[in-house]
Amino acid sequence: MTTAGDIMHRGAQWIPVHETLDRAAQLMRDLNVGALPISDENERLCGILTDRDIVVGCVAMGHDPARVTAGDMAQGTPRWIEADADVSDVLHEMQTHRIRRLPVIDGKRLVGMISEADLARHLTDDQIATWAESVYATTGAG
Repeated sequence: MTTAGDIMHRGAQWIPVHETLDRAAQLMRDLNVGALPISDENERLCGILTDRDIVVGCVAMGHDPARVTAGDMAQGTPRWIEADADVSDVLHEMQTHRIRRLPVIDGKRLVGMISEADLARHLTDDQIATWAESVYATTGAG
């Protein structure tokens, strides 16, 4: 059985809820990632911050990223998966919630992230196609 822990990118890091978006952008640059899980003071997941969130939700709105915090950007219910979950559970979670990145938790500790690139490296073409169709499907007529 292939698990979330088998396909995840190891070494994911939290961004604390009180940290500013300019610092988050620097951390993303240093880690070469496009998203960071946001943690509260007890290191519990309270959201995910993406590079797009910083640009569209802060900079494009005329806000100062040195004054806006990761917590200000945390919205909705964060999704995650246990490290020992089967890859089918990973796909189900990502497809059901139409998400592209999924934090991996082991014993309440962040141990990795699963992104589109991780799926592409470890899944079959059919699995990827089904996932992409679900996650990127548009709703309604365009």
